[in-house]
Amino acid sequence: MKPRMTPIAAAAVFALCQSAVFAQQADAPPAKPEAPQKLETVTVTGIRASREQSLQAKRNADSVVDVVTSEDIGKLPDKNVADAVQRVPGVNITSSAGGEGGFAENDRVSIRGTSPSLTQTLINGHAVGTGDWFVLDQVGTVGRSVSYSLLPSEIVSRVTVHKSQTADLVEGGVAGAVNIETRKPLDFRKPFTVELSAQAIYADLARKTDPQLNALFNWKNDAGTGGVLFQVFSEKRHERRDGQEIFGYGAIDPASPAAIAHPDLAGVLAPAGINSALFEQTRKRDGGVLDLQFKPSADLMLDLNGFYSKLSAANYNRSFYNQPLANLNAVDTAGNFVGVVPLPGYTVVNNTLTSAQFGTAGFQPATATGPTNGQLFPGVVDQIYRPGSGAETYYVDANGSYRVNEKLRLTGSAGYTHGVGKTPLDIGYEAGLTGVGMSYTLHGMNPADMAFPGGDPSKFANVVTLAGWGSHVSTLDSETYGQLDAELNVDRGIWESAKFGLRFAKHHRAVNWPESASCATCDGTTGAPLPTWDGATYPGNFGSGLGGGAGFLRNVWQLSPAAVQAWASAYDTSGGPNTQNWAAELDVKEQDTAVYAMANLVGDKWRANVGVRVVNTKQTTITNVPGGPNPIGLTNVNGPYTPTTDVHNYTDVLPSANIRFDLSKNLVGRLAVARTMARADYSALVGAVSLDDNTLTGNGGNPSLKPIRSTNFDATLEWYFAPKSALSLGLFYMDMSSYVTFGVSPATYYNNTFKKFNTYQITSPSNIAAKNKGLELGWQQAFGGGFGGLANYTYTDGRAADGSDVVGNSKQTYNLEGYYENDRFSARLAYTYRSSYLVGLDRSFAQHMDGVGNLAASLNYKLTDKITLTLDALNLNNPVLKYYGDNRDQPRALYSNGRQFYFGARMEL
Repeated sequence: MKPRMTPIAAAAVFALCQSAVFAQQADAPPAKPEAPQKLETVTVTGIRASREQSLQAKRNADSVVDVVTSEDIGKLPDKNVADAVQRVPGVNITSSAGGEGGFAENDRVSIRGTSPSLTQTLINGHAVGTGDWFVLDQVGTVGRSVSYSLLPSEIVSRVTVHKSQTADLVEGGVAGAVNIETRKPLDFRKPFTVELSAQAIYADLARKTDPQLNALFNWKNDAGTGGVLFQVFSEKRHERRDGQEIFGYGAIDPASPAAIAHPDLAGVLAPAGINSALFEQTRKRDGGVLDLQFKPSADLMLDLNGFYSKLSAANYNRSFYNQPLANLNAVDTAGNFVGVVPLPGYTVVNNTLTSAQFGTAGFQPATATGPTNGQLFPGVVDQIYRPGSGAETYYVDANGSYRVNEKLRLTGSAGYTHGVGKTPLDIGYEAGLTGVGMSYTLHGMNPADMAFPGGDPSKFANVVTLAGWGSHVSTLDSETYGQLDAELNVDRGIWESAKFGLRFAKHHRAVNWPESASCATCDGTTGAPLPTWDGATYPGNFGSGLGGGAGFLRNVWQLSPAAVQAWASAYDTSGGPNTQNWAAELDVKEQDTAVYAMANLVGDKWRANVGVRVVNTKQTTITNVPGGPNPIGLTNVNGPYTPTTDVHNYTDVLPSANIRFDLSKNLVGRLAVARTMARADYSALVGAVSLDDNTLTGNGGNPSLKPIRSTNFDATLEWYFAPKSALSLGLFYMDMSSYVTFGVSPATYYNNTFKKFNTYQITSPSNIAAKNKGLELGWQQAFGGGFGGLANYTYTDGRAADGSDVVGNSKQTYNLEGYYENDRFSARLAYTYRSSYLVGLDRSFAQHMDGVGNLAASLNYKLTDKITLTLDALNLNNPVLKYYGDNRDQPRALYSNGRQFYFGARMEL
């Protein structure tokens, strides 16, 4: 189907034609303002100098951008690039990709209250393959956002946040793009440079100290025609997270025994499960950068650079939980309701069963020789060990530029990038509690109370084995790309130059999930095999940062990782993976071709660019359909399936226009309009289904899903009222014609944990219109005496056409920062706050993150001109990350990660 010319496209083409006519008709070129000086590479030596460099780049840009330089990153405890850009107006960060909950390290970046999948992340203008270390992100909502935990801040020279689109910018960012620029050999002043950094990080919750090492070596010849940069990093830290998680809410069935005994409970929402969750992990990030740069003449520059980062992230996750909803709505094998009935005294608030107590009646008895009453267990314990989990990314990029003559310059690049996320072994042991009762009380956004009357959760007793498993997940994210651009210096009339280019990319994203259907005798009987318990319980200070009361379940038994692994080895008779979780696998291949044309225009006190980018996407997805016309996998315990291929081909015309007005010497105004697009998340495009066997929920896809398309408008006013100082106001509006929303529907799948077929509630995506609007206020100023400050505020209002929230939409975000520096000493204190927002759907239930603020600090003392002592701190206020469902009477999770302190030294030779 031929692409239709949109009004914006017509306006862009009209502006190009009019520019040409004006240029030809002009008898004499109009007076032009002096072209802004090109920013020369400088060695940043202080906070104020770096701020000046960032502001100069922002002021001289022809589009709406914000810039963070290397010193901005270096003088705060910015341990990855997400930390560095979180203080930019309009930028939000999250410490997770999706279903794993919040951690201490920031991992995703989004712009203007949208999902991270709508932000394009580039390194030196090209894509970067990515991988996730957490298994739910590898197989659940597999998005297009990049994991910043793989990108240490030490590799950065400058980060540019593009908030308005230009035709020469790679498509894929509906809300904007983040371009990370690495350091180049010929940018250094001295022929030989050595930079070393050694720090120790102390995590106060984990009570562990680990090393952080970085080194950079750079050489360039005296003539400045060639150079080599080599950089390495090795950063280790221990993570501990104390938490309480609630696995969503569901309605009590009107036909259940509870609703029959208490009619007022029919349709009331009950929690699916409440747990005490302990997560421990050792993270180690290793990698480096190699860059070879060759500039034999002023006309030719060639560059070959590569980057590699590997994150080792072995983890052990424990969950001790009840399951009220499953117990209330339980049915036996014949489909008859056999659920338990709460004792008198329960409470209902906002249609939610906020407290209830259950006796032992109806639950699995302690002396059962086989499952009864649909396996009603008042409590369940999961102990999941994932040795070898991790992620890695690398790229190799060759690029260059050649000035053919005074009028024409050619630039080009070609490369390959590869990302992997892996969980080579996911070993799980699951036990049920028997012969005890259960009670709980929700306390809104504070920890819930939970108890098992008649039992002692700190003892490995009243326990039967329910399940054991072994998964072996790997994900692939790779791209091969090539790009060629030409810039023609016209310099006639208002037409300064013209730029043209083309780009080709082949992208592949795949999930492979073999698994072991182990421990056939794990059937919930008293004779099922048990692991060896060494008497261990959760740490004595578990939950101390969550603020729970006396009823918060803290002291519970736990197995050692070695005990879980030994038990799995003894009772896994499969000899390794013997089946395939075909329902959760996905395969997406994309072939993208783009061409663009753009004119750079200039007049008296104004500059502009106007252009159009045309992108064709050929998309091939493979979905494993249950049964189907030509089924395979007949011996698979998950049942037969048919791999089904869907092919979609679509073209997007993306016009854009940016204009900058120099209203006075210190006042700059900007207007921008553009059509943008982002391809839907990979998991949303494939009908693959990821299942949760305990909550009977899952996530599925839609191969016919359209890309997210938006028309964006920007207007900004910037007042540079003093050196290193600025005051700005920005307004934006996004009209998304094909946003992606999610709905829930039932489907039947095989429950591999409990070895039977169940009806699951499956979340799947569809297209819908949405709008997002807001404003940004920014202020920064250098005061006298070495002092300075920064403050910014962002308001966003995003809604889908059906009135639902846009994922990632925080109404309010603000940053406050103060600093002081002199020739020897510098200090900065920064506070970032983000109000509540919709994270997405977790286990088919809505999940919002509550508003949270974070305090960070940095101290630097220069012992000599070559050696600086450093002390950095993250999460100084020890924030509790809180999540809730449709309202705050439905808490979903609370997490405490503790504080992190970095102390060490930087050296330059």
